[in-house]
Amino acid sequence: MIAPGFDPVWKALADPTRRRILDLLKDQPRTTGDLSNAFSLSRFAVMKHLGVLETAGLVVVRRRGRERWNHLNAIPLRRIYEHYIDPVSDHASRTARSARSPRSRSRVTDAAGNNSY
Repeated sequence: MIAPGFDPVWKALADPTRRRILDLLKDQPRTTGDLSNAFSLSRFAVMKHLGVLETAGLVVVRRRGRERWNHLNAIPLRRIYEHYIDPVSDHASRTARSARSPRSRSRVTDAAGNNSY
């Protein structure tokens, strides 16, 4: 199955600066100026990174007067988790449960008539 539109999210997550921006936004919404001060990059460079994050849906921008507030939107990350991780973890937990189940073990009887599993 082809991933449903995750390319912009993967592109956004590929850069360590953008991942650091998401880490900062995880704690609380921040203005673009606050984010710029956290990096040794120009404000313009940080705004370009924010643009990539916004295109991917990972950042939502709200303007209050002259301030631009950036908020983390974790929904695209949740969709990736549901698409890639949930099916694997469900399968792994079913496999683990069936391996522990007494019914899943086969009984072997040796020549002396002793049963073993």
